[in-house]
This record gives sequence, C-alpha cells and structure tokens, in this order.
Amino acid sequence: MSLHRLTGLTLGVPDVASAAAYYAEFGLTPLASTPEQPPHTARFATVDGGEQLRIARSDRRRLLHLGIGADDPDDLDRVAASLTRFGVEVTRTGTSVRASDPGTEVTVEVTIAERVVAHDPPAPVAYNGPGEPVRAGERAPGILREGPVRPRKLGHVVLGSTDQQTSQRFFTEGIGFRVSDEVPGLAAFMRCSTDHHNVLVQQAPVSFLHHTAWQVDDIDEIGRGAKAMLETDPERHTWGLGRHHIGSNFFWYLKDPAGNFSEYYSDLDCVVEDALWKPGVWDGAQALYSWGPPPPPSFLAPEDLAALMSGAHSA
Repeated sequence: MSLHRLTGLTLGVPDVASAAAYYAEFGLTPLASTPEQPPHTARFATVDGGEQLRIARSDRRRLLHLGIGADDPDDLDRVAASLTRFGVEVTRTGTSVRASDPGTEVTVEVTIAERVVAHDPPAPVAYNGPGEPVRAGERAPGILREGPVRPRKLGHVVLGSTDQQTSQRFFTEGIGFRVSDEVPGLAAFMRCSTDHHNVLVQQAPVSFLHHTAWQVDDIDEIGRGAKAMLETDPERHTWGLGRHHIGSNFFWYLKDPAGNFSEYYSDLDCVVEDALWKPGVWDGAQALYSWGPPPPPSFLAPEDLAALMSGAHSA
C-alpha cells in the first residue's frame, strides 16, 4: 500500500491551554514553539510518529486537519486524480494533495512522509498460563514499570459524518483507503496502513470528532495510563477497560476538557496481505465490544451533541 500511516492531526478547541495540559498529561511530548507557528497553538509528538498533534483555537471542538503519509510523488498524483474524479476541489503542491470531505468537514492532506519505525520496541511479554509457567520465579514486568506512559503513535480517528456514504467514498475512492469491516448504513472501518483501521466514519446528525486513538505497548500500559489520568481527575473516565470486537484492540477511553474522547489502545488487528483479509459485515451491538463494561450513553451520543448541532447551524 503506497499510503502508510496517519502523519498527524490538528484538533480545534475553544481553550487551547486546558487541552494542551491534558494531552501532555496523557503522555504526548510537548514541542517547543517555532517562529512560523501560528499563535495560540500547541504541538505534541509521540515516541515513534514524531509530531502528530497540533491544537488550535476554534469556536467549537472539531477536527480541523488530518494528515496521511505517502511514499513518493507518484502516489500524490494518483490521489489528486482520484479526488478530482470524485468531484471535490483539490489543492496540489509538489509535496502534498489537499481536499475536504463534505460529510465530516475535515481537511485531509496527503504528504510524502517517512514510515513509522518503532524506537526501542518492547520485549515480548511472557504470560503464565495453565500448566505453562513460562515466567517462573519472577514478577510480571508490567507491575514493575515506572515513569509515565508514552503513546507510540497516533493510530486512528473516529469521525461523525452527516453523509456517511459520501465520506466513505471520499476516503476509499478519493484518498485510497481500504475497508476492513463495515456496519451497513452506519459505519465503515477504513485503513491506509497495515493497521486494521486508521479512520472510522459513522453516520451522525452533525460533523464532529468522536475520538482519537493512541497506541501504547500493551494492556498494562493502557491500565497504567488510565490510572494516572484518573488519579488527577476521575471525571475523565469514559469507558474501559475492555476489548473491541471489530479490530480486536484493548481499550480505555478518557475525555479531554473540550469533550473529545481519547483512547489508549493496544493489540489492534494487522492486515499485512489484503488477499488474506475478508472484510466483515456486522450489526451495531455485535461490532462495539467483546468484553468490558457496557458503553455509557455519553459514549454513543456525546453529551454536547445538541450544542455542536446548534453551533454548526449558526456558523
């Protein structure tokens, strides 16, 4: 696949400072301001993905920009031609292709970017099983870890679209994503890398950002990260610990000060050979999770959805 990852995103929020403090505590690394950086913005990096989050001032919470990495200029030519056939306005430069999805109102930019390389990948974790004490005589490494949890990379985003089918076609026919799994008429899990999904678009009454997902090493890092965040503010808890059915990943969701959900995840399905993966068709209840506490109503329909709708209509 010539597309290979999400390079980053720009999150629009009314209060940049509070959001920036949250994501620093979440484990992203703050980056120093640069002379060309717009005022009232903040920048953050992950361990393996480099700079992957920008926070900018906006009248309401929203995803302003989503970056996707490609290998070479030929890939950009193909994306530009496909988006033009799709019928959206395209901005082409020597290093990028930019267009906006009408359903999610997100500006998507494909650029030539290096592929993600894991820095100091974690050692395989040995779990004791019935009749198999593979970790005999020593404590589990997960309970001995110290220091803050540091997300490895931005994995995926989930977006509400006022026209889910058009958004799905924008990402597949226009950008070049592939569908991994689908809930007909409601949601599509799409990938631009070997990760099971990098973008999930779901039908919604208003375009909005549901959540961003950040990869950590394993389930212990999910638990450690959530524990630290909730010790500071228990109201951040949204949903977890659990395991999704589609994508298979372990998860824990928290809520930032603007109302966006942020997910620690690990052990997501990997699609290396497209021919060996058969996209599934699921119903809504089956798709959501395999085990864990039931999702709260506020996760399925965020509490500020009506306010977001009012704000979108008045804009």
